[in-house]
Amino acid sequence: MRARRLGGQPTPSTVDRDQAMRDYKLSIEYKHLKSHCPGGVFIVPSFDDIRLFHGVIFIRRGAFTNGIFKFTLTCPPKYNDANTHPKVVFSSYVYNPHVHPQTGEVDMTVAYPEWRPDKHFLVTALTYIKKIFYIKDFNDLSEEQKQKLPNQEAYNKFLNDQDGYRRRVAECVKEAQRSTYTSLPGSTIRFTEEDLCHQMMRNLLAERYGASEDAANESHDSSLPSLVTKEGVLEAIQQAQAASSSPKLSPKFMPRTPN
Repeated sequence: MRARRLGGQPTPSTVDRDQAMRDYKLSIEYKHLKSHCPGGVFIVPSFDDIRLFHGVIFIRRGAFTNGIFKFTLTCPPKYNDANTHPKVVFSSYVYNPHVHPQTGEVDMTVAYPEWRPDKHFLVTALTYIKKIFYIKDFNDLSEEQKQKLPNQEAYNKFLNDQDGYRRRVAECVKEAQRSTYTSLPGSTIRFTEEDLCHQMMRNLLAERYGASEDAANESHDSSLPSLVTKEGVLEAIQQAQAASSSPKLSPKFMPRTPN
């Protein structure tokens, strides 16, 4: 029987307090991600469950270049206890030795047989799922870990048929791109097609920072982002919003058509 305070209000049990502390720690971890999340990885909490996150990772180089892979990250109720791993599942198809070919689950328990709450956090899991897209070999894995890789077919193809492996990876990248605008029910991350306002903003940014739109799309020069300022982007957004709602568009705001 739960104890009651004077006035008839129930006194929180030890179980309730422990769970509240776990939830609080999880919220602190998520807040930490605002400044420490790996580049190209984004997660947003679910509307209905504080322990469910919807995420996406953009791959910028390597075999999976231009891949846009969506996933969910679920923290069990006992997360923040020892050996209670977060669960990462890709909803996009990912051809990778570290990802189960049927379920899409990442081999978090293989990578971290022991999950320590004083050492491992949400950023640990997100850093790992980014790492699996850039791995060039499996030399750092023990034989036991290699045997536990969830996609053994992909692992064997990686070892014995590099051309075939790259073809399968290219196929999964194309499949992920085709499903970019398809969202899971309840997902807090959604992609929509460009509308007029977006096209105008792209033109404004290209004009402001001295690069053509095609060059901005294709350039991999790491020095270009350093020219962009937060204030400049916000100003371009405001101008694009104002121009797109205007019945008369200035020629410089008109979206460009291919030759």
